[in-house]
Formats: sequence, C-alpha cells, structure tokens
Amino acid sequence: MKALITGSTGMLGHNLVRALLEQGWQVKALVRSKQKAQKLFGNLSLEIIEGDMENVAGFAAALEGVDAVFHTAAYFREYYSAGEDHWKKLKAINIDATLELIGLSEKMGVKSFIHVSSSGSIAIPANHAIADENTPFATNTQNLYFKSKVEGDLAIAKWLQAAPRAMKLVSILPGWMIAPRDAAPTAAGQLILDFMNKKIPGVINAGTSTVDARDVATAMMKAVQLGQHGEKYIVAGRLVKFAEMFPVLEQISGVKSPTLQMPNWLVLTLAKVDTFVSGLQKKTPTMPFDGIQTMLALHTLSSAKAERELGITFRPLEQTLRDTLTWYQENGYINPLAPTQKIARA
Repeated sequence: MKALITGSTGMLGHNLVRALLEQGWQVKALVRSKQKAQKLFGNLSLEIIEGDMENVAGFAAALEGVDAVFHTAAYFREYYSAGEDHWKKLKAINIDATLELIGLSEKMGVKSFIHVSSSGSIAIPANHAIADENTPFATNTQNLYFKSKVEGDLAIAKWLQAAPRAMKLVSILPGWMIAPRDAAPTAAGQLILDFMNKKIPGVINAGTSTVDARDVATAMMKAVQLGQHGEKYIVAGRLVKFAEMFPVLEQISGVKSPTLQMPNWLVLTLAKVDTFVSGLQKKTPTMPFDGIQTMLALHTLSSAKAERELGITFRPLEQTLRDTLTWYQENGYINPLAPTQKIARA
C-alpha cells in the first residue's frame, strides 16, 4: 500500500509517517522544506516530496499510484490573529486547497482520502452535554481557524453529495493533541515546556478533550479499511483538566506544580489584554482569548463512534506525558540542568 501524507513534519503527520512505515506502507511525505524533513526523519525509508498546499497542482504528480492520501496539513499557526488577510490565507489553504486536493486525488485514482478536521468545529451543546458526530457545527465562532474547519467540512459535504464518488472520503476530528515529536511546538507542547520552565503562574478551572496524536494516527490508518465513506469520527480521548494534568507532570518530572488557583474572571481579563496587545504587535498571544474561553467551557466530546467502528483505544494520560517529556529531553528542549535530566520511569 502506498500513502501520501500532507503536513508530514507536523506532530500528527510525523507520528503518522512512522506508524505507516511500521505497518509496511510505502510513504510519500509532502514537506515544504527537504532540509527540515531530512533532519526530522533521519534514515527512515520514505520518499520526500517538496511542495506546498498553496500550490496543490505543483505536487499533483506525486498522487500517481497512491492508494490513500492522509491530509493532516492545515494553516493554523497564529490562528487567533484577526484581519481580512489572515482569513484569506485560512480559506485558501484549509478550504480551497483541501477541496482541490480531494478532487485531484479522485481524478488520479486514489482509493481513500482521510481528512483531518477538528473537534473545534463542533458546537458546545447549550446544556453542556457530551457532544458527538450528530452535534451541529459551531456557529458564530470568533476563532478563525475553527471557522475555516467548519466551512471546509461543509464544503466537503457538498462535494460528497454532488455526484457518486469513486474515492472513499473519511473525516477524523481530533481533540487537543499531545505527543512526542511535537517539534514546532504546538500550543499543547508549549504548555508542557512552560510547565517545565516554571512559567505557569497558577491553575485555572479549565481543560479540554485531550488525545495522544499517536492514537489519532492509528485511527486514521484504521479508517482506510474500516471507516465508512462520507462519515466523520471524533477521536478526542477524554476531558482532562489542568488540575489533573499538572500533578501528573510533577510526578513524572519532579518539577513542582503551581498551586495558585486563578479565578475565571481574572484569566479572561488577562487573556483579553494579551490577545489585544499581541494583535498590535502582530504575534501569537500567549493566552489567546478564544482558546481560553473554549477551555473554560470544558467542552466534552464522545469518541464512542470511533471506538465502536474503528476499534480505537486511547493511551493513559501519564504515558502520553511521560513519552512527550522524554522526547523533549532527548532532543534538547529541556534544560539538562533541570530536574527532568532523567525522566522518572514507570
């Protein structure tokens, strides 16, 4: 079996590359920088395709002979920024280019297209009930990244209904992903690094459905055989509050967890100021207001459909955090003089 993976140097894409190779797949990894890819992938046996989602036609030839496309790429860095130019890029990559790639994949004879959306596209029920695949899309969201995922999923639904399709398309909706190989790092990875560097002043009554990216990768692979055409699957793990996560990090690393309890009103005020100032400085806020609001809402998601139809299971939080810390230590992200110089083993 041959696969093409977009976003292959990201946390999810990188873990997916390795998981596919372990299962005997031949892998084509789409990257924007061959130099970065060669550093990340080392001696892995795969084909590196240099290309960019802003020019899908430029790498379309790589779809020849591919059995499955795993589309993990998305524009999200600085996704809390505002402005028309920012939305144009989100739309161009997360909606227009995604549809173009889907169309070209079908035209080139690809059998399966596994699309990564976001659980952030799902609305929070008014009664704060557990959300699932039948919960409506989020509306009136100020988070432009989530907005692009909602509109992208709606556009895909129209594509599916437009004509009988020769290619199976399945959508995976991950929760907040944490995992090793988060080289960028993502917001989740940065939170862990901030914890290790004692930059987190206190604990807020917030959390989100948290999942190991390696479990998401497994779900994507299983979706090729077991996923139903046109269906979407939430792969979100379980709701994890910071008050649960930080003590686990302390137990693993020896770094003391913050104990100050920060009230919601204070956190929202700080987030609003940080988001405003960061917007003026044209940088990503440390505490994005919309992101903080989402985490304070304690949005709970059900992965029951994916567990039932794809047969997925989820790693314990402790294992995910331990493996992530170990990877950060081995790759020089954590100060060797920190208490984490030797991560405690289970």
